[in-house]
Amino acid sequence: MIDVILNKGKEKAVLHKHPWVFSGAVEKVKGKPANGDVVRLLNAKGDFMAYGFYNDQSRVALRLLEWDEAVEINDDWFRRKLGTAVKSRANVLENGTNTCRLVFSESDYLPGLIVDKYAGHLAVQVLTSGMERMMPVIIDELQKLLNPESISDKSDSASRAHEGLLETENKVLAGNPPPEIVEVLENGVVYGINITEGQKSGFYCDQRDNRRVVASYAKNKKVLDCFCYTGGFTLNSLKNGAASVTSVDSSALAIETLKENILLNKLNADKHTSIKSDVNVQLRKFRDDGEKFDVIVLDPPKYAPSRSALTRASRAYKDLNRLGMLLLNEGGLLATYSCSGAMDMETFKQVIAWAALDAGKQVQFIYQFHQPEDHPVRASFPEGEYLKGLLCRVF
Repeated sequence: MIDVILNKGKEKAVLHKHPWVFSGAVEKVKGKPANGDVVRLLNAKGDFMAYGFYNDQSRVALRLLEWDEAVEINDDWFRRKLGTAVKSRANVLENGTNTCRLVFSESDYLPGLIVDKYAGHLAVQVLTSGMERMMPVIIDELQKLLNPESISDKSDSASRAHEGLLETENKVLAGNPPPEIVEVLENGVVYGINITEGQKSGFYCDQRDNRRVVASYAKNKKVLDCFCYTGGFTLNSLKNGAASVTSVDSSALAIETLKENILLNKLNADKHTSIKSDVNVQLRKFRDDGEKFDVIVLDPPKYAPSRSALTRASRAYKDLNRLGMLLLNEGGLLATYSCSGAMDMETFKQVIAWAALDAGKQVQFIYQFHQPEDHPVRASFPEGEYLKGLLCRVF
């Protein structure tokens, strides 16, 4: 096994079990490991520190796997980690849902692997060169553990590019191709999802708990669901007795799937309006038309993919939330989210405070949203905490 030597003074994060070693922290490499090889990390004195995946094309040169020198990193090591991750989701799957995230990359000690379950089907994202090498083992173990009807590749091309990996096709890795629409159950709501054509891995199960909380405030209220995708907040609000729900998304496929999901759940379509539009454009139109709502959901895509983008992203979040606040009736509720890992909760609160100031509004934070238990945050890897949100009462 090839040795990688850490620069003197760069040991602290490794000792604290953080799984990333950046390229600038590497003093030298004794040999020429291929990208994806498991290497041994040593400190400047030559003492063992950890084993990890190596990649000289990534800003993260090593993704650490194991800190015990006596443990062998072999196929069985990956099978054990995968089994532990799947077993830990039993509580989610025993409580009225058949869809969840089974593996959450570094947070489950499997850097670069994401596995989502949709009823009897699995979708995987392979985002590191090391994990790509292990895929025959991963696919075999998933079949042994779960016997899925299909396993589909839904790898994110942008993330793969950071590792010097080629784009992948949305291909079936095992089993038969999934049907065009797969029905999943969450919070008593049925969703028809398109695994092959849907965004990311097909469905955003990270808002499971948050959808239920928002819906508990929707009864007899006029609700606006922005960036609605296939209707998580919309469907839960209608099911809980909302007076009306307006859903806005720029994706025609998402809007069409949402309409089908309303029929699938036998909800009152007369209480629903869908609008295919850019959300920021539509919010300004609502403002100009004097439209008002009781509950507004703002669940935008990732505005800050990195810390370098945080200043620009903060301005975008502020403007979006300012527009939302202007559309609320007095004392109305704004459920607002950020899925940007670079945006921490305290910064997000500050951005909302700025938005309120610009809108001439007063805001109370009455609930804080987080990602659910199938998206765990590893104590030594706080970067795994990406989803945060606030339920705000606006005056």
